[in-house]
Amino acid sequence: MTAATAFAAENFFKNSTALPTMPEVAARLMRSFDDDNISLGKIAELIGKDSTLSAKVLRLANSAHYSPSHQISSLNDAANALGLETLRNLSMAACLSGAFPPVKGLDRSQFWRHSVSTAAYASLLSKVLRLDADTAYLAGLMLRTGQLLMAMSEPELVADVEVHAAEPGSRFSLEMHRFHCTHADVTGSLATHWHFPEAMVEAFKDADTPMEIRPFSLMAAVLHMAEVLADAAEHHIKPGEALLIAVPELVEHLHLDLAFLEAKVAAAGDVAADVEQMLH
Repeated sequence: MTAATAFAAENFFKNSTALPTMPEVAARLMRSFDDDNISLGKIAELIGKDSTLSAKVLRLANSAHYSPSHQISSLNDAANALGLETLRNLSMAACLSGAFPPVKGLDRSQFWRHSVSTAAYASLLSKVLRLDADTAYLAGLMLRTGQLLMAMSEPELVADVEVHAAEPGSRFSLEMHRFHCTHADVTGSLATHWHFPEAMVEAFKDADTPMEIRPFSLMAAVLHMAEVLADAAEHHIKPGEALLIAVPELVEHLHLDLAFLEAKVAAAGDVAADVEQMLH
């Protein structure tokens, strides 16, 4: 990120009242990523500190997507039904979506469906490329949150970007043309304000042009490709085709087996099936 880009991104933080607060439960869940010994019970206990989040998790666990064989009525039962990774990831998604108000210029349901899809594809790509999948999920979930702050200041311009962002991965260049920074740059600034790990902050700031960064950032590349895959899913474009259109140089650089990746994406199914239960 250049100094000019950083300055443009920080412009969206001039109004301090617009800066959302990192939810306490989300902050604790984030810290749990570094604890290899974290238990399902401990995660359930954390979630139990927030009654709204608890209700969302119970609703998710009882949804048809997880096909429960009986009514799940306690957080511990929900934890056992969902498993540690799904429980924590969906709880982070519910926390973050609750931290941001609806904004003009962006459809709330569509936005969070795309963000959850980006998170899931970031996790999937990380498993293929041997990065930490939990960290990638959180970073993918956060990637577009900067756009919410942009929309608070410039709803018409953000809405215009979305109208024209029909090609996978095109949001980055469309924003750079209009704002002199991208949503990923603004997310990087937000992550700094929220005291995220420096490595994740840098990955956000490098995500718009990962091939231009030296040394090469695999996490930034994963984030960019995950957004391309989420765009492709939204516009019903084949994953491999979308990556070849948007980032052929990344596909080549990482020696991605697109047929293998497409099979993984197909097996994952609708990765954002739970968004509606999460938002209400």
